[in-house]
Amino acid sequence: MEFKNLSQAAERQAFSIAIDGFLKHLRKGDPADRSKTYIKLVDYAAKFWGDDENSDKFEAVKEKVSDPNNRWVKFINRVIDETDPHYAKTMLLNLGYQAFFRGTKMIRENRKKYNCNIPWLILFDPTDACNMHCVGCWSGTYGHKNNLSYDDMDKIITEGKELGVYLYMMTGGEPMVRKEDIFKLAEKHNDCFFGIYSNSTLIDEEVCKKVQKLGNILFILSIEGTPETNDARRGEGHYAKVMNAMDLLKKYGIVFATSVCYTSQNIEAVTSEKFFRFLEEKGARFGFFFHYMPVGNNAAPELMPTVEQRKEIIRRIRYVRSDKCDIGFYPMDFQNDGEYVGGCIAGGRNYFHINAQGDAEPCVFIHFSNTNIHNNTILEMLQSPLFMKYHEGQPFNRNQLRPCPMLENPDLLVKMVKETGAHGTNAESEETAEQLVSKTRAYAEKWAPAADELWKELKHPERPYQNYTKFHTDHPELAAFEGMDGSEDVDTY
Repeated sequence: MEFKNLSQAAERQAFSIAIDGFLKHLRKGDPADRSKTYIKLVDYAAKFWGDDENSDKFEAVKEKVSDPNNRWVKFINRVIDETDPHYAKTMLLNLGYQAFFRGTKMIRENRKKYNCNIPWLILFDPTDACNMHCVGCWSGTYGHKNNLSYDDMDKIITEGKELGVYLYMMTGGEPMVRKEDIFKLAEKHNDCFFGIYSNSTLIDEEVCKKVQKLGNILFILSIEGTPETNDARRGEGHYAKVMNAMDLLKKYGIVFATSVCYTSQNIEAVTSEKFFRFLEEKGARFGFFFHYMPVGNNAAPELMPTVEQRKEIIRRIRYVRSDKCDIGFYPMDFQNDGEYVGGCIAGGRNYFHINAQGDAEPCVFIHFSNTNIHNNTILEMLQSPLFMKYHEGQPFNRNQLRPCPMLENPDLLVKMVKETGAHGTNAESEETAEQLVSKTRAYAEKWAPAADELWKELKHPERPYQNYTKFHTDHPELAAFEGMDGSEDVDTY
């Protein structure tokens, strides 16, 4: 099929029909037949992409899916078998076709057209309101005064889609405080996919029935290890509520993930084999691990992991993803997987954040801004002074185990904020860039030599696509690694 001659609506319909056929064959086929179906799906995707640049990648994928005993083929089969049919189709259509394929093409074209970062996903806060007060969390102290209106959120999504963004995530506060508006958005923008970071406490039978029907919402549930380590930070009884939410989502065939903030106090509990196998058993199929960030005046810097703890979590998460492990759960590490996405993904390079006041922040952890959704379009936000500094400065370190301009390269964040005149957006009490990084400088100094040694030991993937300007030479740390002369490309969305 020649996709380039089809309108977007016709193209989406063609993919919808194809997905119906693929799912029908997958659900009734034996493992060998399923592998044949996966190969056809890869061929279908290759025709849509319509160029030879990625042909080697498609062939490599076909080789893996042709083996029914491949670990990740078994993993995909399990997800297909466990997921509600309508939900599975909608997820494949919106996340697979609309976001990965059509969205990625549009985004890459618009990066060239507008000469700025265009993200693959936008994260926004429907509300600051939260029914919990977790230790060390900035948003738990914000109160209930700040909310994005339904029209604000609709504007974010409508304008994002014009640039090619079809994946949206929500945090807060607790997003499900605004569940009726969220459902209304998901129904209107039924070509998008929505990921909701939730504390689980507002997920019940009625919510699951609605999400099953919509098909384009995925929950990412906060959990931090054992009942003891979890409730010590999140409050007594929270762990039991997460367990209830997991059981309900599994019952209704809704794919869900987990969100783990790892700290110096819980890192053993959240990276043990027992914990990973427990998540697999409960039905979570993937999860995000986040390094604790000491943001805000109620931050607890002592919760940041030690150097040895951070090295250990890198080892453990990569082991769980390797062919040496059989756990049916795929963990991703926001801080330590930088080499797979070219370093820092913030500032619109792959994502950015809009808080409940409407301020566009480069990252959910970087509370500074020049621009607001009430006054600017999404494109104007991406072209604002602070975001352009990100665009011009990325990657902030050639060692992508040191990707962040706050946690590992603190002087760069102070410099960008000062040069752009960005104002603080922390709703509790404004925190200057210097105040923020005063809590991370000592950490950065301790982590740097360990990260540099580790970086040289690891093998690094080569990628054909880059979405940042050439490597820079105006900072000594950007020229410190042998073999990285500025000619490499990094493949990211």
